Amino acid sequence: MASPATEVDVDGVAVRLTSPDKAYFPKLGAGGTKRTLFEYYLAVAEPMLAVLRDRPTHLQRFPDGIDGEEIYQKRVPAKHPDYLETCQVTFPSGRTADALKVTHPCAIAWAVQMGTITFHPWQVRCPDTEHPDELRIDLDPQPGTGFIDAREIAVDVLKPLLDELGIVGYPKTSGGRGVHVFIRIAQDWDFIDVRRAGIALAREVERRMPDRVTTSWWKEGRGQRLFIDYNQNARDRTFASAYSARRTQIATVSTPLSWKDLATADPDDFTIATVPDLVAARDDPWADINGVEHSIEPLLEMVTADEERGLGDLPYPPSYPKMPGEPPRVQPSKKVAAHWDEKGNPVS
Repeated sequence: MASPATEVDVDGVAVRLTSPDKAYFPKLGAGGTKRTLFEYYLAVAEPMLAVLRDRPTHLQRFPDGIDGEEIYQKRVPAKHPDYLETCQVTFPSGRTADALKVTHPCAIAWAVQMGTITFHPWQVRCPDTEHPDELRIDLDPQPGTGFIDAREIAVDVLKPLLDELGIVGYPKTSGGRGVHVFIRIAQDWDFIDVRRAGIALAREVERRMPDRVTTSWWKEGRGQRLFIDYNQNARDRTFASAYSARRTQIATVSTPLSWKDLATADPDDFTIATVPDLVAARDDPWADINGVEHSIEPLLEMVTADEERGLGDLPYPPSYPKMPGEPPRVQPSKKVAAHWDEKGNPVS
């Protein structure tokens, strides 16, 4: 028999919660129900809202729990509660959509009612959805590497580099094996500029640790090295938000940390069961993020320096249209040597 629906007051807004006892994380038993997830998000709504506010946000939904069907929802349904707000975004194809615009904890609660486990915000704020206000760094472990590698590269290589540049980065666990670092920037540049700035930053980390870090888009070229996924700064590429739960058996959470705490962190320690107490007991390590607004000019100067070295743009994901200045999207193993020069450019 299905558990009864209920209404929950979320900061003055009544949000309906149906099937609260449905198992979302089956291995957690009574601690892994839809109700548990809903209560988790209410407990972290304040700091989560601070980083999600006014951002168009996609929803990674599992209406029957993590073992059921996954729905990656980019559009808010035409029939939705009056208390929700939306924001129009433009995809690489040129098509548009009205995405969820998070302005109140009730938007988070509604999304969880719809089966959302993970929130995926854009790196822009409404109404200006053409100019990112965040540069995002994704330290993504490859086979043969893991969280310890991501943690060490973040703390020992990336953080000193950001310090040299006078840039403040805000780290978090990905909720999986990776580490994410967000940099708040002025909304003075478009997606192409910000992505190129991210590439320059990634290449410098790679130069400082070439045996452990790669910017190779093609998996065959990565080896057992940490991949910095520069394409996460492209239009319509999103990260799990801070405080988002993830599709893992123990319901891990993408958790903001101080650099000091990241140095000894274990991502499995941060779950929907533990993070509310952590949030209540500590100072918010991302409390100042909304007061920081960096210029990316130093990174764009690094772009110019790379170009002088013969290092141009890197490939976009395959779903994107051909972009200006982008090299051909051809795997190295599929190149015919006679058709390419020493810099990787096609010979006409």
